[in-house]
Amino acid sequence: MSTKAGLRPWLSATRCMRRSQLSVLQHRRNVFTSSDQPFPLQSPDDWQLLQDRRIRFKMLVDLFSKHGSNVTRDNAFQPHHQLHRPLAPSEATLSALIAAGAHFGHSKSLLNPNFMPYAYGVRAGITIIDLDSTLPLLRRAANLTRAIVARDGTVVFVGTRPDLRAVVRKAAERIGPQAFHVGERWLPGTLTNKLQLFGSDVAKEQRVTPDLVIFLNPLANIHAIRECAIQHIPTIGIVDSNVDPRVVMYAIPANDESPRAAELIAGVLSIAGREGRVLREREEQSKELQRSQYMRAQERGTTRYVADRY
Repeated sequence: MSTKAGLRPWLSATRCMRRSQLSVLQHRRNVFTSSDQPFPLQSPDDWQLLQDRRIRFKMLVDLFSKHGSNVTRDNAFQPHHQLHRPLAPSEATLSALIAAGAHFGHSKSLLNPNFMPYAYGVRAGITIIDLDSTLPLLRRAANLTRAIVARDGTVVFVGTRPDLRAVVRKAAERIGPQAFHVGERWLPGTLTNKLQLFGSDVAKEQRVTPDLVIFLNPLANIHAIRECAIQHIPTIGIVDSNVDPRVVMYAIPANDESPRAAELIAGVLSIAGREGRVLREREEQSKELQRSQYMRAQERGTTRYVADRY
């Protein structure tokens, strides 16, 4: 018992020394890695030590920041960016389509024979869509949307699934008053029976027939595609591996069940439509400027003619 009692103070002292060494090491680590460590300033030497700590910390930050990554929250991929901050048609890349899951098709047994030119292969029984064909077709559809909006045309986004309602609404709002959206249900006869649906006055005085219709889930809105075909309205649609690409005029082969892919494609097309609206506004401003210059020239010419006559 006496031996144990004699060892206890020595053991307790050893433990205290170990704890003090750990605290010293942690303190040294904090000195070189943190500039916000609380430090009491009681003398000029303490102030000089604080300045030395700040200088060392800044030197470490400047040294290692050159070798680190420059990825931030703004330039890194975020799922909500496709809905609120979509890419421009020139910025759309294969990596963005892959990140959105646009390359996943349906089962191999559901492959439509007419979709074979857009199929890359089969992986684990799932058809993989060739995004090398998707990207140029997406840009072609964006060029069409830009051209139609630039010529004072109207665009309708159709997405009747619950997860597509916010997508079509955002896309239509991004273009402006020339775009509309259908998120609930396409009423049969909207285009083929517009006199009975809207009334004779509205159908004659307002533009009820759109110039372009974009379908995010075309298979569920095949009756709307038929009405567009009857009225000779061009259509753009996201076509999956189980859909015949010929159902729409401008097909975009991609995963039609992925909300991210729908957000990406609808965002690219809406940005193209907004660019077309800007082009139209600039063209109108230039025409107005030319008209005003012509009127001024006419007034000057009339004034000179009157002055020469009298």
